[in-house]
Amino acid sequence: MSLKCAIQLGIPDTIHNHGQPITLQELVSKLHIHPKKTSCLHRLMRLLVHSGFFAKTIVHENQEKEKEEEAYTLTPSSRLILKDNVTSLSPFVLAMLDPALVSPWQFLGDWFRGSELTSFEKAHGKGSLVDVGRGTGTVARIISEAFPHMKCTVLDLPHVVANLPDSKNLKFVGGDMFQYIPPADAWILHDWSDEECVKILKNCKEAITSKGKEGKVIIIDVVINQEKDEHDVTTTKLLFDALMMALATGKERNKKEWEKLFLEAGFSYYKIVSSLGTKSVIEIYP
Repeated sequence: MSLKCAIQLGIPDTIHNHGQPITLQELVSKLHIHPKKTSCLHRLMRLLVHSGFFAKTIVHENQEKEKEEEAYTLTPSSRLILKDNVTSLSPFVLAMLDPALVSPWQFLGDWFRGSELTSFEKAHGKGSLVDVGRGTGTVARIISEAFPHMKCTVLDLPHVVANLPDSKNLKFVGGDMFQYIPPADAWILHDWSDEECVKILKNCKEAITSKGKEGKVIIIDVVINQEKDEHDVTTTKLLFDALMMALATGKERNKKEWEKLFLEAGFSYYKIVSSLGTKSVIEIYP
């Protein structure tokens, strides 16, 4: 949440655009922070420096070097969330920490005792709609009024939706659809249950065998391997597995679980080509 706050305030980009280490007072001024909250910004930065997202250095207030002052710089981690970078991770951070995705964790205990398919359903109920690039969201507003049980979200540029009021089941989100939109048509296997994955894989098999057995399906996804992976890598994979349990019907799978899916979908052979970090490249053949 602290990192999300830093992205929302634009701290990484402000430091980057400053062109040199930036002091706390300079940061307060450029971010238009209320002066009474200067100490709070210092506390936020202290945490993020300790976590490795920013670094501190010493600068001198004048050429005579009479007064030293701490200043902040970027680190490799914070450069990953600069908004101007093509591969910026800031949209991912903001999306994953959106209240819609955080709330299901508060209902996980109730979900275990209930009949809902996912904790997301327990928190938000069934049905959701995302209206992308539709200005003031006239259509989404009509739908939200006609179907009060449905959660509706309008995604458009920040200045378009800046002052539009949310309602009980309608929310306006400022963003760039070329950077991030809630997934709808993208099929990512770890989001889906075994049964759903088998259906997806069968469709893939049909596509690659339409001209004979020359094709293959390439999957880039998590393969849990607690015996061989480093402790931190396994920790990350298991946390993503818990995330899938809370938000969707899917899960992160080990080698045997992947093999079971491939065989049920009618594939005869597979191989794990390579692994890097949390992801592996898997090739499967008809």
